[in-house]
Amino acid sequence: MPVEKLFSNIYKEYYSKAFRFANLYVRNDMVAEDIAAESLVKLWETMKKECVEKPSSLLLTILKRKSLDYLRSQSRAQQVFEDLENWRQRELLIRISTLDACDPEYVFSNEIRKILRDTLSQLPSQTRKAFVLSRFEHKSGKEIAQILGISVKGVDYHIAKAVSALRVSLKDYLPFIPFLFSFYY
Repeated sequence: MPVEKLFSNIYKEYYSKAFRFANLYVRNDMVAEDIAAESLVKLWETMKKECVEKPSSLLLTILKRKSLDYLRSQSRAQQVFEDLENWRQRELLIRISTLDACDPEYVFSNEIRKILRDTLSQLPSQTRKAFVLSRFEHKSGKEIAQILGISVKGVDYHIAKAVSALRVSLKDYLPFIPFLFSFYY
């Protein structure tokens, strides 16, 4: 019997059973079709190399392994999703508790304003001016460049330099910095 005919016979005889078996566990028609087809090909490849006395037993073993591989990969993916969701939940609870514990008197304390003023006063004049115009006067990069007589890239450099210095000075107050910059200088 030609090789193609033999494979066709095996396919016709076992595909339906293989599909039902795989689908019983993976519960996804498309995945079950893939597992059944791949398992039949694996059975066929094995039969070409060696004599297989019980093809249905070997097919069942192949189907079992492929179904288990799929289910294990799904389980790992589900675990990653759950871990991510747990992380998101913890992060949300932290944000809620941080905001709940936020004391406006503390946020707007003289200490923070003093650190902000001191840090800005220590910056080079051009850097301080670019930052103040950007963050407190809400000027665009182009507007600042015209006012200071420098390029827009120069403005970006000075603002980045100021932000970097303020990050260091206000590291203990970082969650409140956007709020502070909108109200104080």
